[in-house]
Amino acid sequence: MKKTMFYLKDFNFKNKTVFLRVDFNVPLEKESGRIRDDTRIQAALPTLEYLIDQQAKIVAASHLGRPKGKFNPQLSLRPVAQRLGEILPTRVTLAPDVIGEEVEKLKLSLQAGEVLLLENLRFYPGEKENDLSFAQALASGIDIYINDAFGACHRAHASIVTLPQLVPQAGAGFLLEKELKNLEKIIHHPAKPLVAILGGAKVADKIPVIRNLLSKASEMLIGGAMAYTFLAAQDHQVGRSLVDEQSLPLCQELLTLAQKNKVAFYLPVDHVAAPSPEEPEKRQILTEFPFPAELMGLDIGPQTQKLYTERIKKAKTIFWNGPMGVFEVPEFAQGTLVVAQAVAESEAFSVIGGGDSVAAVTQAGVVQAISHISTGGGASLEYIANETLPGIEALK
Repeated sequence: MKKTMFYLKDFNFKNKTVFLRVDFNVPLEKESGRIRDDTRIQAALPTLEYLIDQQAKIVAASHLGRPKGKFNPQLSLRPVAQRLGEILPTRVTLAPDVIGEEVEKLKLSLQAGEVLLLENLRFYPGEKENDLSFAQALASGIDIYINDAFGACHRAHASIVTLPQLVPQAGAGFLLEKELKNLEKIIHHPAKPLVAILGGAKVADKIPVIRNLLSKASEMLIGGAMAYTFLAAQDHQVGRSLVDEQSLPLCQELLTLAQKNKVAFYLPVDHVAAPSPEEPEKRQILTEFPFPAELMGLDIGPQTQKLYTERIKKAKTIFWNGPMGVFEVPEFAQGTLVVAQAVAESEAFSVIGGGDSVAAVTQAGVVQAISHISTGGGASLEYIANETLPGIEALK
């Protein structure tokens, strides 16, 4: 296979100025502005520590929240700079801006092994608009570009897709490399049977993923609110359950494609239903159609939990994205937690693609038993759907 991408070990970083695009989009506490969860900072440490060790001059950059193209002190990366200063064995300076004269001076004064963290990239509209002159300003004085922000690779923003093409050399950091290697095990040469588990509310978001996986998976297990659009596509009456009318024709098409490709396509056989997620005390198990008009499906039922657990047991490869029910309400979380437990107990190579599924394995206390937990929900889904991402293409 032609090697089209470069990784950290391919470069000599000594005394080179390196632009490191990371994903420090961490949750902050509203009042104090303190970091609630520094998982994303921890995830970037192997690359940062390697660059420090290799005597690079590091210009790190990230977005944080949605400042809408203007300065917002509540979305400053100051707390991130403070946290990095505590963790890293070197000096970490927070730049007062993203581009401009002061930032250029700070870039020039960087010593080998030091880190300059730029302010929030999204303080400038040029980041999201993928503006060339903004990317050129970021590229000023940079020798090597490294992308370690997998969670942002599906966005065609200036620091992700244009900047790498303006610097002499570009490559992927350790986190990005690990993500790609693990996701490639799903889309190229997965050990069979590959069981894909897809849940969540928005069926429209998952259609491209399901379409591509139908050419690779042996079985597909569907849960969450999106199951009801598939059931409605089979002419079942699902009461007040969430149905995306616009996606019905596409769901019918996917059901036909599954048959054609001989993929076993499982939909829930029983349901935990209630008038709304806010009324768990009125929940009941439904095993047949039509649903009573006033009820909506809010979790997979016990028979489905048993069925899905059996299918997961037989898998050699598992990809899971999205909860099986309204996971935030304890009475409708059982299906998701049972699936999390089954995936953890399986001997298969398992990948969990971001979002609520990560919260589920954390809540079930089985994080250690999962082969790979992706750091980017949207990015991992888009990669599975398209087998590439804008940020990956920009590095080739």
